[in-house]
Amino acid sequence: MLEFDNVSKSFWTGTQRKVILDRVSFRVELGRSMGVLAPNGTGKTTLINMMAGLEKPDEGEIRRGCNISFPLGFMGGVVSKISAMENSRYIARLYGLDPDYVEAFCRWMCDLGEYFDQPLGTYSSGMKARFTFALLLALDFDIYLIDEGMPSSTDVEFNRKAGEILRERLSTTTVIIVSHKPRVLEKFAREAAVLMDGKLHMFDTLEEAKQLYDYETQG
Repeated sequence: MLEFDNVSKSFWTGTQRKVILDRVSFRVELGRSMGVLAPNGTGKTTLINMMAGLEKPDEGEIRRGCNISFPLGFMGGVVSKISAMENSRYIARLYGLDPDYVEAFCRWMCDLGEYFDQPLGTYSSGMKARFTFALLLALDFDIYLIDEGMPSSTDVEFNRKAGEILRERLSTTTVIIVSHKPRVLEKFAREAAVLMDGKLHMFDTLEEAKQLYDYETQG
């Protein structure tokens, strides 16, 4: 499970304090995927980074009782000065997995050819997106985190392979996805929450969450 207990988070923008979370508590159980609806600029990426442990709360406690992924598309875990081959083997060791398997999986998934053995700093944004997506799928997590702001790939064959594996993986794991578009959440979650003005409003169904979200953003 993943649990937020009385968590607060804010930033100083230079002119005012922007509140992302204000004493928020919630719990996500394994097997119960959740979507979070939030308008742009309200802190969707900050929230999901906190779930992954990439950012710490100002107050409160975040408890992780399972293996939680880095956000899909997150680039902070890879090193630009070394190759995809070296990155994949390094990350595999961090997670206690077979480096040969993770490297082979990423080579097959990315299909980057000779670029796989060149520094990530030489990659286009699309090539980097393919590699980080492949790396995520090579690892085994209980909860997958998806941020709508993640990079996307324009490579059709990669999207086909990755889509098939992701659909298979998501059928047996738990997903937390944040987005400002309700239709994006429909593919992944039945339960949903609305992040607004530092509060996280929890609902049993996505339809209930959409009603509040539409009222607040369109009313």
